[in-house]
Amino acid sequence: MTAATPQQPARDLDTQETREWMDALSAVIEKEGGERAHFLIEQLLEHARENSIDMPFSATTGYVNTIEPNQEARCPGNIEIEERLRAYMRWNAMAMVVKANRHNPADGGDLGGHIGSFASLAHMFGAGFNHFWHAESAEPGKEHGGDCLYIQGHVSPGVYARAYLEGRLTEEQLLNFRQEVDSKGLSSYPHPKLMPEFWQFPTVSMGLGPLMAIYQARFLKYLHARGIANTENRKVWVFCGDGEMDEVESLGAIGLAARENLDNLIFVVNCNLQRLDGPVRGNGKIVQELEGEFRGSGWNVIKLLWGSEWDSLLARDKDGALRKLMMETLDGDYQAFKANDGAYVRKHFFGRDPRTLEMVAHLSDDDIWNLKRGGHDPQKVYAAYHEAVNTKGQPTVLLIKTVKGFGMGKAGEGKNTVHQTKKLTDEDIRYMRDRFNLPIPDSELSKIPFYKPADDTPEMRYLHERRKALGGYLPKRRVKADEQFTVPSIDTFKAVMEPTAEGREISTTQAYVRFLTQLLRDQALGPRVVPILVDEARTFGMEGLFRQIGIYNPAGQQYTPVDKDQVMYYKEDKAGQILQEGINEAGGMSSWIAAATSYSTSNRIMVPFYVYYSMFGFQRIGDLAWAAGDMQARGFLLGGTSGRTTLNGEGLQHEDGHSHIMANTIPNCVSYDPTFAHEVGVILHHGLKRMVEKQENVFYYITLLNENYAMPGLTPGTEEQIIKGMYLCKPGAAGDKRVQLLGSGTILRESIAAQTLLATDWGIQADVWSCPSFNELTREGQDAERFNLLHPLEKPRVAFVGQQLAKHSGPVVASTDYMKAYAEQIRSFIPKGRTYKVLGTDGFGRSDFRSKLREHFEINRHYIVVAALKALSEDGVVPATQVAEAIKKYGINTDKINPLYA
Repeated sequence: MTAATPQQPARDLDTQETREWMDALSAVIEKEGGERAHFLIEQLLEHARENSIDMPFSATTGYVNTIEPNQEARCPGNIEIEERLRAYMRWNAMAMVVKANRHNPADGGDLGGHIGSFASLAHMFGAGFNHFWHAESAEPGKEHGGDCLYIQGHVSPGVYARAYLEGRLTEEQLLNFRQEVDSKGLSSYPHPKLMPEFWQFPTVSMGLGPLMAIYQARFLKYLHARGIANTENRKVWVFCGDGEMDEVESLGAIGLAARENLDNLIFVVNCNLQRLDGPVRGNGKIVQELEGEFRGSGWNVIKLLWGSEWDSLLARDKDGALRKLMMETLDGDYQAFKANDGAYVRKHFFGRDPRTLEMVAHLSDDDIWNLKRGGHDPQKVYAAYHEAVNTKGQPTVLLIKTVKGFGMGKAGEGKNTVHQTKKLTDEDIRYMRDRFNLPIPDSELSKIPFYKPADDTPEMRYLHERRKALGGYLPKRRVKADEQFTVPSIDTFKAVMEPTAEGREISTTQAYVRFLTQLLRDQALGPRVVPILVDEARTFGMEGLFRQIGIYNPAGQQYTPVDKDQVMYYKEDKAGQILQEGINEAGGMSSWIAAATSYSTSNRIMVPFYVYYSMFGFQRIGDLAWAAGDMQARGFLLGGTSGRTTLNGEGLQHEDGHSHIMANTIPNCVSYDPTFAHEVGVILHHGLKRMVEKQENVFYYITLLNENYAMPGLTPGTEEQIIKGMYLCKPGAAGDKRVQLLGSGTILRESIAAQTLLATDWGIQADVWSCPSFNELTREGQDAERFNLLHPLEKPRVAFVGQQLAKHSGPVVASTDYMKAYAEQIRSFIPKGRTYKVLGTDGFGRSDFRSKLREHFEINRHYIVVAALKALSEDGVVPATQVAEAIKKYGINTDKINPLYA
């Protein structure tokens, strides 16, 4: 079987007939318009399909602008004033970066920064800020929740430059670009954590902005459908580079956007044809590639490639020679054209075909050089935006062609090095001054002064008038929601707090579901709960919520579910409360982020609960979790089937022994590994108090178990200790020979079993401590150590771990279902002179029964007993021979391979 070859165009057997068909179509276009012509072509294509005529498929169109000149909406603004404002912003953005990299050279290197990216899309930002992007406004007749702007990270200097002209940032702040330690500076990229009243969303790491924005747009629709907020006039604008689209996250959810008709979503891809090191597609055409990806996924695609100067040339292109040349020219060549001059373009572009060379014979080399790309034409950018915001039923992507480093001249314009260019010579600075006609005298150029016109100039009045008309200044971020809620008292959740009935066993996952179900019944806060699932509701016993609150689907449920006759049937609803993301952890996390930041983006407090296999959490979406920290997210992440030995049968890729290590890397992530139902209840309730009532900028990660056992119930008075991370859950009997056993999650029960073995087999008493969070213990202890370091003359603080263990003698043994590093974190807070042993699950997971897995990882009750005896022997309390006896008694294989390497 031979490989398929591309279909070649058929030879024209009757040129006159072909011309008649073309003339007929041209007549329809001229007299009845493009819509009628489109309809006729679709009818012809359908007729051809019905007659089994094989037709090649293409999701791409010609390499020309989508919007014809006569179809362009006209820009109502003052183009000349806007051009001058852009010039000031270009200059100030450049000055900010160059100054930062000339400052304090003895301090060990450059601060970095980027000039070329903003230079390429200044026109696009100008059109948005002046005419399209609405701020949150409650003005009568102009109520608007505000647009969401996902701003390409590398263009932050340009956004700062605009805010400086608006009076929102000071010259001192600009002088402290990328100098943030003393709280005077501006963050390198959009960081809500560092500039909480300015940036709305973090968009670096690249690729995360496009992904998060799609789910943000969907969440705005969700809020509207559920009657929580009116979001029908809001848009989500996403700026990204064409090189950024290679990140798998950038294109990973575009199908969802089309499937759910997210016409509130607009992608603007800055197609300057360059990424950090060189061309995006030197041997291809990135615009055509992206057009196929988006149009094939159901998006409205608008291409803006050529500026107005090309319109007359294209109008004269009756035989299509220029269009053919445009299509055949590779991106690598287009880049070379803009790195040279008009003579080069005449020879190497137009000169490829005698017909196109003749078309420009009347133009000078300067005229040819001034044939701009579409992204640098303010009128055409306005027209493209106007078309996008008025598109209904589809998301829109704007593929806008620009020149990276536009206006930088030989310092970087269109060159491979432009992305890293952050230092300019005096000659380069003079060139930019002259090209954009800045009123800065030669005597001041070496100082690279910031430029800001007087407040009463036409430019400054225009700048403020345009933003006033659109509701205020952007970007701007809301720090707290205006609304307030009272969390139900903890007594509301007594079913979770009380001991299980005799003979009853439940898992901590079931405890979580009970808590959530009760919370959903609260009349005020219940509707604000957002359960988020990634196709695992049945795994976690949450299918009962399907019918109770429904699964959100903007189209409702147009089919009859196969389980309709069951009580807990699969129910989709236009106003459904559950977000079911399918097998899609990144999507689930992006939905969670949208809900967890709704207090800021929509002035609505929402409480998202995203539950997933813990193994598929932080290691899979760690970058998004870090972004959530930057965005000051508030909500609950639930890692189900947690630990390395609880999910017997699934194997290496399903067993988590490290998510708590990763969770602790995020400063505002509060993490717990509870063992008992009451611990789950106390932690969830405390989290609600912090995030909902107090509006604290933290989010919670809680691991849950699928292992059933009896629950002891809450001991009153231990709530605060549970939250701090450690409480005495099962004291031992009196006795001189004593150890302290610490545990969390499922392995705490092994510590309790070891307590019995130590007493019955060896005459040693043990106190058992539940440690729901070694991470919180670590942070508190490190904070105490920091205080002691910086306050040497004050009374030293004692870490909470030390306080708890101070009155309980003996060595300490900690055991968890996580890597040893998890419990090792508290070693320095153990009281001085006390031996500390740690057991954990280092190594790859595997399938087997729980008991075998715990034996394999050396964390079961027998290993805990051996560790306790070893610690006592090191302290001289028992002989070493007793340790050997225990090893023999429990049949421990001392020659087996270390599980880390097994």
